[in-house]
Amino acid sequence: MSLLLPIIVGICVGIIVGLLGAGGGILSVPILVYLLGQSPHNAAAGSLLIVGATSLIALIGRRKEVHWKQGVVFGALSITGSFIGSFLNSLVSPNLLMYLFSGLLVIVAGLMFRKAAKEKNAAGGNATGRKQQKKSPNLDGHNQVCNRPPQGNENSPSSKSHLHHWITITIAAVLIGVLTGFFGVGGGFAVVPALTLIMHFDMKEASATSLLVMVIASLAGLAARMGTAIQIDYLSVLPFAFASMIGGPIGASLTRKTKSTTLTFLFALLLLLVAVYTLSATLLGA
Repeated sequence: MSLLLPIIVGICVGIIVGLLGAGGGILSVPILVYLLGQSPHNAAAGSLLIVGATSLIALIGRRKEVHWKQGVVFGALSITGSFIGSFLNSLVSPNLLMYLFSGLLVIVAGLMFRKAAKEKNAAGGNATGRKQQKKSPNLDGHNQVCNRPPQGNENSPSSKSHLHHWITITIAAVLIGVLTGFFGVGGGFAVVPALTLIMHFDMKEASATSLLVMVIASLAGLAARMGTAIQIDYLSVLPFAFASMIGGPIGASLTRKTKSTTLTFLFALLLLLVAVYTLSATLLGA
């Protein structure tokens, strides 16, 4: 039974990650703490291993939708933030960590509810359907319709816009890295909006590319914890991780068959319930 529980919840978490490109760490931490009895700090470290493994396998299943160059650059920029977040994690008490995690859950749930509402409105408002040229995002966040040489000098508006996009990308990547390192979450809930808003990916491309970013950020968070007093309970984390790796491709295959709006709404509701439980359990000293 001790192995069965992490396997069951691991498969469920893997399916969610494969479906949404997010949610692994945000669910793994409370599961490790409240179902598998780990300390918050150890759970955050174990969650990084789970998120990294699950994202890697889900990434394989969605490799054709990934923008590899942009994802590697974004992930590399997040490494500094992961080390900063891991250091900050070691400075806070277990209770404070879980209070902050509850707040994070509420924020992410709110973002997901908002996303579901937007998806529903967009589905209803696209009856006329505008035809647009196929565009491919590039690193500076612009959409290329054709390959044109850049015009103007380094002081031109286009050069300033290019610099602005790079600054925005760097700040977003570092902040996501901090979230990953501090909470032990993959940050997919933040990576996907960043890739859609800053780099102009569509939702499927963003969720697929976010898996690559999560692999890189998770590895950085684990590396930052090496040599510290934090210990990973491999007896429960490894079965959890392997089961999540099984669930990841299942979730990825279901993206073509499942209504996105319904999934997003249900996931947001689940996060809200987990937030309430996490806050209550921490207040009661569970």
